[in-house]
Amino acid sequence: METVAVKRKFSGKRNRLDKPELLAPAGNLEKLKFAIHYGADAVYIGGQAYGLRSNADNFSFEEMREGVEFAKKYGAKVFVATNIYAHNEDVAGIEAYLQSLYDAGISAVIVADPAIIEVALRAVPGLEVHLSTQQSTLNWQAVKFWKDEGLPRVVLGRETSFEEIEEIKNHVDIEIEAFIHGAMCSSYSGRCVLSNHFTDRDSNRGGCCQSCRWKYDLFEDAREDTVWVSEEDMQMKAPAPFKLGENQLPLFQEQDNAFSMGSKDLCMIGHIPELIDVGVDSFKIEGRMKSIHYVATVVNVYRQAIDSYMADPENYVLKPEWVEEMNKAANRPLNTGFFYDTPDHEDHIYEPEEKAVPYDFAGLVMDYDAATGMATIQQRNHFKPGQEIEFFGPNGTFFKQVVGEIQDQEGKVLDAARHPLQLVKMKVDQPVSYFDMMRKKK
Repeated sequence: METVAVKRKFSGKRNRLDKPELLAPAGNLEKLKFAIHYGADAVYIGGQAYGLRSNADNFSFEEMREGVEFAKKYGAKVFVATNIYAHNEDVAGIEAYLQSLYDAGISAVIVADPAIIEVALRAVPGLEVHLSTQQSTLNWQAVKFWKDEGLPRVVLGRETSFEEIEEIKNHVDIEIEAFIHGAMCSSYSGRCVLSNHFTDRDSNRGGCCQSCRWKYDLFEDAREDTVWVSEEDMQMKAPAPFKLGENQLPLFQEQDNAFSMGSKDLCMIGHIPELIDVGVDSFKIEGRMKSIHYVATVVNVYRQAIDSYMADPENYVLKPEWVEEMNKAANRPLNTGFFYDTPDHEDHIYEPEEKAVPYDFAGLVMDYDAATGMATIQQRNHFKPGQEIEFFGPNGTFFKQVVGEIQDQEGKVLDAARHPLQLVKMKVDQPVSYFDMMRKKK
């Protein structure tokens, strides 16, 4: 992960929140509970309509109500992404949908389309409206426009720099939410139409197939301009953009790596003081479709870092173990996005992606007997005696050990924990708590 030396302090005003909110993704009800248990102040979810993650599990109204009740126990909030760009046929029913969100206890909706914003402000005034990053809001005049429209919070475009955030905060008294971790869009977020072209799945209506993550080969057509062909195109049953023939000259060799447009992932764990000093009110983590292990690990690290800074800003130090933990959840190489400078060719992934995640979520602690040192573990991935595993949790739990004897609930010795959600018992080297996680190297 790259680190950048801080040259100066920012003077942006923190106009709304005294302590930054840690906002986590939740693709389903289980992820919501993990995110909050591991330290999120708020989570954002998708309903079964009007959102931009149509392939996520998404929430029914009943699940929303359960999620809201769980969040209240921890003093957390639940937001719903309602951020499609609506076509005419999408608008019908939006008022009833928003009212149902409010009735379920949702604190805010994240919206991009002005038509949906207008309906929300008029029909459901008790429901906060946050401007989605899909609006690509990058300057203080635009932020002021949305404040004047009645919005209390703007989610800035990922392309906004520290200096631009500082200027926004100095001109407009409004909450600023910014992405500080996760995947970056190769286009302005949501404005890409590659997915529409290749697969007829609309990025702006929740169907993005992430075409920028595909592998591409480069050819020169002797008769026309250079063209690109993806491996996925060549394997599709539908006709490819062109057929390879004697006039198509490859501009690569067999041993070359396939070209990709995928950007590196954002990670700002090394820059918590700058984010707080510039006045970012809500630290947003991307990833409603990411794993439970990812959500828990990333939220846990940012929670510790934010709390450490707020407790003693002058003596704050980035702990190496936080960086190490973050790398265990990384899906791609990491960088600082647009915060310091405009990303260039070095911030894109041209080599085949190295799967950086070397760990699997192996088990969840359900109970711990201090007298015997035995923990009850709910199996989430196969593990067996002799394997080295790690425990980590939201209360500072972290240690490594080797798996010893495993027993089932009746005390029968097992050669492995083989079955999904199987409850087993094993002795642990240090105390653990309910909802601590156990992981293993792949």
